[in-house]
Amino acid sequence: MYRWIASFGLLACAAQAAPCPDWPATRAHEEIAALEQRIAEWDLAYHAQGRALVDDDIYDQSRSRLTQWRACFPQAANHDDATLRGANGPLIHPAPQTGLAKLRDEAAVRTWMSGREDLWIQPKVDGVAVTLVYRDGNLQQAISRGDGRSGQDWTARARMIDAIPRQLPRHDELILQGELYWRTPAHVQARDGGNGLRGQAAGAMARGELDAARAAQIGLFVWDWPNGPASMPERLQGLRELGFGDSVALTLPLRSVEEAEQWRERWYRQPLPFASDGVVLRQGSRPSGDGWVAEPPSWAAAWKYPPRQALAEVRDVQFRIGRTGRITPLLQLQPVELDGRRVQRVGLGSLQRWQTLDIRPGDQVQVALAGLTIPRVDSVVWRSQQRAELRVPDPAQHHALSCWRPTPGCESQFAARLQWLGGKRGLGMSGVGAGTWDKLRLEGLLGWLELRESDLAARPGLGQRSAANLHASFTGARQRPFQQWLVALGLPPSGSAPLQGDWQTLAARSVGDWDSYAGVGPTRAAQLAAFFRHPEVLQLREQLQSAGVAGF
Repeated sequence: MYRWIASFGLLACAAQAAPCPDWPATRAHEEIAALEQRIAEWDLAYHAQGRALVDDDIYDQSRSRLTQWRACFPQAANHDDATLRGANGPLIHPAPQTGLAKLRDEAAVRTWMSGREDLWIQPKVDGVAVTLVYRDGNLQQAISRGDGRSGQDWTARARMIDAIPRQLPRHDELILQGELYWRTPAHVQARDGGNGLRGQAAGAMARGELDAARAAQIGLFVWDWPNGPASMPERLQGLRELGFGDSVALTLPLRSVEEAEQWRERWYRQPLPFASDGVVLRQGSRPSGDGWVAEPPSWAAAWKYPPRQALAEVRDVQFRIGRTGRITPLLQLQPVELDGRRVQRVGLGSLQRWQTLDIRPGDQVQVALAGLTIPRVDSVVWRSQQRAELRVPDPAQHHALSCWRPTPGCESQFAARLQWLGGKRGLGMSGVGAGTWDKLRLEGLLGWLELRESDLAARPGLGQRSAANLHASFTGARQRPFQQWLVALGLPPSGSAPLQGDWQTLAARSVGDWDSYAGVGPTRAAQLAAFFRHPEVLQLREQLQSAGVAGF
């Protein structure tokens, strides 16, 4: 993992560029300060404590969001960016850990490669960065990345890791930079994702003591030799002679953008012994390490894999009420891209989950794809500093026998009843959907029974031909069997209970009668009996009787 602390224009971000928020200066200051604080907490936990509190994709996108907000509100931004304050340590890196600029897409890669020669490519290993210092052939220091300038002393733990040689066949000072990773044979990033492997490596190194079992699980990928030979081939040959052949085998010459794309795709979808989150592009010729600074250099950059999670701003929270009264919160999002899909709305599943998460407009949430197709909310990344008031439906007012009319507060459930009535599991009305019901603006579930073709033609949005087709669908619906009508009206599932006969026959059954049939049970039996006695349902029955529908 190559975390970095500078803002720059090529940052990879799954979210599409968002417009500047419409905030007064005071709120802009509050929101920017809150995000700065959250990123500082993440950096401190990761660099000083070895704990990853947030996925890399979300971290990068949050930094991009901070950069955007600062550009939108330059007077409100705190330019004393102390994101890694407290992440440093007692040991100074002999060559600073630079981090990497992250290229947004193929066009950015093409721009970066243009005019550059002697290019190389490596997988971007998803672990924890380390500096190793050898003197007289012996391992003298192992330093965590920290803030890039200084870090924690990992030397004692490094000496327990077989992947880190305690001795090397050289007597000059040797500085190596690389990634400590959690060994995972045949890891396929596209299939497995990060799977928490970086956190396991970070956690093992952050422990007070490293046991032998965990030490054996840690591997080393050397990605640079700051005080090594000037040319890449010489550095690679030297690393091979020092025993780092695995790292050398995955550092390959790069001749074109197409070749970079091929290696990126191959390493994303084929087995590697570690988790990776992209590729690293390097110039073979670069300055000696004694001139490096703890900022992304011009001679190396990362092209990350497609993000598996996206940071999305919540624009609105809506509450949809289904036919049976179930309340489903729906988040309207600033559109984001995930695996080539545009995601701008996502359901939370239940009112209880929304109450637990307490998501409001302006909050930033982590969105992923469940089963590669269905968007889901994994967590709230951070909250807006101003909590918007929402009109939340009362669950006690919505159930299987509520909202038979579009009265205030019942619009959503009533619309769901109409869609069920005309849908495939209801009366199967051809060409009748949500848009049709919206145009009719009915005052009751069966108000369409009374409409003539001329009435339909007079409705806004319905022409003569549409009215004729619609009237034919309505006429055909009258002829549907009695049992189909019961289901269309919302009869609860009845198990093995027979539905032969007419309304009076079924309405005469007691709770005990319904309960005697397999697949019903006492709760469902009570619901079935209540359905046939509810005043609104009885009124629908009268309408159907008047319309001459069989069975009522």
